Amino acid sequence: MKVLKFGGTSVGSAENINKVLDILKLESPSTQTVVVVSAIGGITNKLIRASQKACDGKASYEDDFIEISSIHHKVVEELFLKEKDSDTIKKLVNAKLNELKQLLDGIFLINEISPKTSDKLLSFGELLSSTIIYHTLLSRSFNAEFKNAQELIITDDNFTNANVDFELTNLNIDLCFKRNKADITVLPGFIAKSVHKESTTLGRGGSDYSAAILAAALNATQLQIWTDVSGMYTTNPKLVKQAKPIKELSYQEAIELSHFGAKVLYPPTVLPVLQKEISLAIKNTFEPKALGTTITHNSANDGLPVKGISNIDRIALMTLQGNGMVGVPGFSKRLFETLAQEKINIILITQSSSEHSICFGIKDEDADQAQTAIDGAFEYEIALNKLEPIIVETDLSIIALIGDKMKNHQGISGRMFSTLGKNNVNIRAIAQGASERNISAVIAKADVKKALNSLHETFFEVKTKQINLFITGVGNVGERLLNQIKQQHSYVKKHLKLNLRVVGLSNSRTMLIDDDGIKLEDWKTQLDQGQRASLQGFLDYATQLNLRNSVFIDITANSEVAQIYPDYLRQSISVIACNKIACSGKLQYYKSLKALSLKYNAAFLFETNVGAGLPVIDTLNHLITSGDRINEIQAVLSGSLNFVFNNFNATTAFHDVVKQAKEEGYTEPDPRIDLSGVDVARKILILARESGYELELEDVSLENFLTKNAMDASSVEDFFKTLIEDEGHYQALYHSAVNHNAQLKFVAEFKNGKAKVGLREIAKGHPFYNLEGKDNIVMFYTELYPEQPMIIKGAGAGADVTASGLFADIIRIANN
Repeated sequence: MKVLKFGGTSVGSAENINKVLDILKLESPSTQTVVVVSAIGGITNKLIRASQKACDGKASYEDDFIEISSIHHKVVEELFLKEKDSDTIKKLVNAKLNELKQLLDGIFLINEISPKTSDKLLSFGELLSSTIIYHTLLSRSFNAEFKNAQELIITDDNFTNANVDFELTNLNIDLCFKRNKADITVLPGFIAKSVHKESTTLGRGGSDYSAAILAAALNATQLQIWTDVSGMYTTNPKLVKQAKPIKELSYQEAIELSHFGAKVLYPPTVLPVLQKEISLAIKNTFEPKALGTTITHNSANDGLPVKGISNIDRIALMTLQGNGMVGVPGFSKRLFETLAQEKINIILITQSSSEHSICFGIKDEDADQAQTAIDGAFEYEIALNKLEPIIVETDLSIIALIGDKMKNHQGISGRMFSTLGKNNVNIRAIAQGASERNISAVIAKADVKKALNSLHETFFEVKTKQINLFITGVGNVGERLLNQIKQQHSYVKKHLKLNLRVVGLSNSRTMLIDDDGIKLEDWKTQLDQGQRASLQGFLDYATQLNLRNSVFIDITANSEVAQIYPDYLRQSISVIACNKIACSGKLQYYKSLKALSLKYNAAFLFETNVGAGLPVIDTLNHLITSGDRINEIQAVLSGSLNFVFNNFNATTAFHDVVKQAKEEGYTEPDPRIDLSGVDVARKILILARESGYELELEDVSLENFLTKNAMDASSVEDFFKTLIEDEGHYQALYHSAVNHNAQLKFVAEFKNGKAKVGLREIAKGHPFYNLEGKDNIVMFYTELYPEQPMIIKGAGAGADVTASGLFADIIRIANN
C-alpha cells in the first residue's frame, strides 16, 4: 500500500486536479492507494482572513466568503462537464459552503473566535477539496472510496495544534482499512477530532503529518508527498540558480534540512514514518517523471559528504556574559528555564570554553520578550556587575551544511569557513553537533545570498568558479577586453573551470547592471539604453548585489574613479586598475590600498600600469616574495615613445611620426601625456614602490625633451603646430644620436633609491639599442641577478595587449 499526499498547489485548479488523476492512474493499479489532500491552494489563508474580518465586525467578510465559494464552484464546473455528474457534487459543495457561511455569520454576531471555532472553520478547506476530488474520481470510473480523517485521527483538546492519540488513531485506521477494498481511498489532511468529538487541526504541515500517520499505521511501502517542486534541493533555488534536487536523503538529513528552512517538508512529518523505516518520496505534480527526492533510513553513498545547504532568516543572536559566570554552576539552567517559561524556542546554542559567555539564537520576533525576561531573571547579578545586560543582535540568519557523511571527511568546516572568509562573510557564531551532521554559522541576513552561492559553488560546483565583473571604461581597451572575455569564455570554463560573467558596465554617460550577466553579443546597444552613469551608483549596485567573487575593473584615466577603490575593497570586491593614478599618486594612498586589500581579503592588481600586457609587476613581486632585493631598474616603459623614436629620422618629420602614433592608438588622445614623460615617471615610481622603496612622484627626476612652445600649447591642435615649427630642435636630437652611433630611447632608471626619466642616446650593443616598434623592455638588477639582469621584453602599448594584461589579472584573481 502507498500513501500519496497532494498539497494545495497540486489541487489548486481543475487543470491541476486532472494532473493528480493522471498520476493516480499510474500509481494505483499496482497497489492500494491512500490519497490525502490539502485545501485548494490559498483557501486556508482566505478562511483565516474572512474569520478575522468577521471577528472584527467587518461586513466585508462576506466578500471573502463569496470569493471562496466562487473558487470551489469554478473548479467543480470545469471538472464536471456533464450535468448528470455535477448535480450530486454541487449539492454537497453548496451544503458545506452554507455551513461555512453560518459559522462566519456567528463569528460576526459575537465578534469572537475561539481556538475551537477556528479549527472547525479551517476544516472546511480540506473537507471541500477532498469531497470534490473523490467525486471526480468516481466520475472518471476509478474504484474509489471517501473517508473523513476526523473519524480516524483522534487528538487531545489542544486546538490549532492538537496532539495525536496514536493508540486510538492506529486502531481506527487498522479497522477501517481491513474492511476497505477500494483501489483508492481519499481523505482530507490536516484535520482530526478530539476524544470529545470536536474538530481539531494538526498545526503547521498538518496534511503531511496526516499522511505520515496513515502511512505508519498501515505499514505502507512508501509515503509520497506531491508538491510543486521536484524534491528537496541542495539549497534554496530562489537564491541559488545552480541548486539541484537531491536524489536521496536519510531521515536525519531531511529533518535537518527541513529545520533549517527547506519549506518542502515539515520536520514532525518525518517522525511517524521514520519510526517504521518507511521510505518517503517528494515528487513534483507538474513534472511527475522527475526523480524527486527519496528519503530512507540510510541515504545512498554518492560520495558527497555534504547533502544540502540550508538557512533560517530573521534570527536574533543573544549573548549572556560576565566574569561572574566563570566556575559558577546553574547559570545555563536559569537561562534556559527563563526562556522555556516564556515559550521561546532556542534554535542554536554555543558557549565559550572559559564559561564567560553563552550565546544562543532565537527568532527575531521573540527578541524583545526574551531580553526583558532574561534581564529580569538576572537583575541581581547585573546590579552587582557580575553579569552584563543581555546583548541582542538582530537582522541575522543561520546557514548550515548538512550531511550524514560529513563526520568521515576531514576539512569540511575548514572549507566552509575559508569560503565564507574569502567572500567577506563575517561569522557571528558557530555551532556543530557531536554527530557532525550539521555545521551551523550565524551571519548577517544581507550576506545570505552570497554565502549560499559561494558555499554551493564550493561543495556542489567545485568544477566551475563564478567570477562577477564590474567594468568601468569601455573605450578602445575596454571593448577589446569584452571581446576577449566573450571569445575565451568557453575555453576558460572548460580548461580553467572559471565562469566569467560581466554583471556591470559603465562609461562616462550610461551604466548597465544585470544580475544574470550581460549578454556580450549586443552590450553596446544595451549600454546605450542603460541608466545615467554614476560612480557612487555603480558602487551601490555592486554592494547591494553582494555577489561572490566580485571584481571591479577600472579602464579609465580618471582620478575620481581611482579615489573610489577603497570603497570597493572594503566590500571585499577585488580591484583591477589599468588606471595608473592610484598607484602613482600619494604614497600614503597607495599604501592604504595595499592595507585594505589585505584586511578585506580582496585582491588589488594593476599589472597593466607598467608594460601593458607584459608580466613586469608580477615578475617583480615574485622576486621580492622569494627574498630577492632590487638594486637597480633600467627600462624603456613607453611603447608610444619607443614607436615615435623608432620611426623618426632625417627624412620623416617629427610631427608626422607623432601624428601616426596618435592615429594608430599608441598615444593618449593628447600626445603630450606620453611625450612629456610624466607617464613614464609614474611607471618607474610604481616599480620602485613595488620594490619596497617609499617615493613620491615629485621625487622622480624628469628631463623633458619637448620645447617650451610644445608644453605651453593651449590645445592638441596648437601642440601639433609647435612640432612643425620646432622641427629643427627634434632633428638636432636625432642627428646627435646618429653622430654618436646611437639610438634615441626614452629611458627610466632607478638606482640607489633615486629615480629619473629622460631621453637617452643608447650606444650600439646595449640591450635597448635594437628595441623595435612599440616594444618595452625592463631590466632588473638584483642581489640574485647582480651583473646579468633579469630582462622582460615585448609589446608595451596597444589596446589588444593592454586588454590581454587585464584579462590575465582577472584569471590571477579567479585562481586565488
